Amino acid sequence: MADETNTNARKRSRRRQRPVQATADRLREMIYATEPESRIGSLTSLAEALGVGIVTVQQAARVLEHEGLLDVRRGPGGGYYGKRPDEAALERSLAAYMRTQPSSWEEALEMTSLLFNELAAAAAQCRDDELHEELEQFLPKVDACASDADMGQTETEFQDLLFRMVNRPLFELLTRVTLRFAESRPNDTGDRGLVRLDSWKAGRHRIIGAILDRDEELARFEADRSNRRPLLARVRELAR
Repeated sequence: MADETNTNARKRSRRRQRPVQATADRLREMIYATEPESRIGSLTSLAEALGVGIVTVQQAARVLEHEGLLDVRRGPGGGYYGKRPDEAALERSLAAYMRTQPSSWEEALEMTSLLFNELAAAAAQCRDDELHEELEQFLPKVDACASDADMGQTETEFQDLLFRMVNRPLFELLTRVTLRFAESRPNDTGDRGLVRLDSWKAGRHRIIGAILDRDEELARFEADRSNRRPLLARVRELAR
């Protein structure tokens, strides 16, 4: 009897959620069909236009507010205004999602290393001569690294430069979120010695050389050989 009651309660909950989700979907379409910060309507006008109750619109609006797509303004000139989520909001949402899932530091590392392979390959397609010159001038910075701290800072600068060469916002967002997630796990990452400084320097020289030669496949191969495979092999070794 209790199981049947719980099942019926879940069914009622799903039925209540369907109009809210459908309304949120329609509001989302309205928002993306207009310029950011445009007024899409008032509570009552939207309820009438969408053919749903005021409470349903309010519940759907909360969903979109959480997504960073809606701003509810009160008072004169108030109403519902469309927005676009900024990068910080997206990073927070993705990072929060990763923390609520059974994600491990090793999984985050595997993701970032795979993304780095594609980042290097994409950078090899860049045709901006000024960025290529900047990348070539970056090599002395790699050689000047004398500690793990130097290596970490220089690697961040290196990836920032590659992101400027590829201009792929979603790619960059996913990489930065997973890197930040990995870095937020000091108990997992501390004192592991995953990469030797000399190996890192040699690997970055090979990757940069392939990018400067505009060889996409070689850049991907060198990123995998110099970064992904050694990292994952070291992680598995430590796990044993």
